[in-house]
Amino acid sequence: MDEGGKEVFAAEDEGLRDGIGRRPITLADVAREARVGESTVSRVLRSHGSFSEKTRARVEAAVARLGYVPNRIAGTLASTGSRLIGIVIPSLTNIVFPDLLRGATAALDQEGFQSVIAVTDYDQDREEAVVDSLLSWRPAGLIVTGLEHNPGTRRRLMASGVRVAELLDTDGPGLDIVVGYSNRAAGEASARHLAGRGYRRIGYIGHDLTKDRRAAKRYAGFREGLGAAGLALAGEERVASPSSVEAGRHGLEALLARVPDLDAAYFSNDDMALGGYFHCLAHGIAVPGRLALFGYNGLDVGRLMPQPLATIRTPRVEAGATAARLLCTGGPATVVDLGFELIEGATA
Repeated sequence: MDEGGKEVFAAEDEGLRDGIGRRPITLADVAREARVGESTVSRVLRSHGSFSEKTRARVEAAVARLGYVPNRIAGTLASTGSRLIGIVIPSLTNIVFPDLLRGATAALDQEGFQSVIAVTDYDQDREEAVVDSLLSWRPAGLIVTGLEHNPGTRRRLMASGVRVAELLDTDGPGLDIVVGYSNRAAGEASARHLAGRGYRRIGYIGHDLTKDRRAAKRYAGFREGLGAAGLALAGEERVASPSSVEAGRHGLEALLARVPDLDAAYFSNDDMALGGYFHCLAHGIAVPGRLALFGYNGLDVGRLMPQPLATIRTPRVEAGATAARLLCTGGPATVVDLGFELIEGATA
């Protein structure tokens, strides 16, 4: 193809990358980019038939540049519009995400859509792989968690032509539909609450912030909130394992061994705060008289503790349902901030 043709395609490609909802990248686009025929692209992608290694490299490079995803339902009897919605979540062990699924799947059922669920274990490379797999089935839309994705994932989502809803975070630019709340603001509100109650020696117990970017934003907001009150963290403990009750118990134990004069502990979520509460019960640490505890998410288990947990309650079921309805009914790209609620509880 001549240079003029390449320039036309490049301009067209830039238009495709402006946002979700434009036409998807096709086999013909890949063929133009690689300067081969469509049948050659098809043979390379199916690893069937004759082609040179040089041709394979050109086609694979074009696929990577454009974010093309092969269509697995092409040539089947699926002649009507897709009724499939893919849902990508980081974990099934944290009750936050089953709550999200409960809201999303109930709304999808009402609209006549079927969900397919994939779990990433907070691994962005894994997210890229499952997004690639889901897109190959040409869903009507995708629900993903958070705003941070690998460049490859973003490229595929933007080139796919399907609607995308990103959930549980509003701190940053979204691709299309964003439904959630500000994690940074939740961290700041938690710090203001503890500082306002007179706590000055405040510690942090959390999990891997390099994987859980929403927890990292809460941590940053919490530190900013402390700074606004003229305070700084007295100490912190981060566990390498995923968040859990056990991790919270061991994390608080380790932090108190280093900083025994803490008067409050802020946890990355309610699971870990519950573990901290168990440590206090086991060692006769009065809560909140000797040590205040504060969590995040507003789980039922925290509300049902002998002393209800001080925490931030997030609208997880509503977030899932809202995102699902927006995907099914269409409409422009939008950001829906559902906010959060500070629960004073009895532990702070």
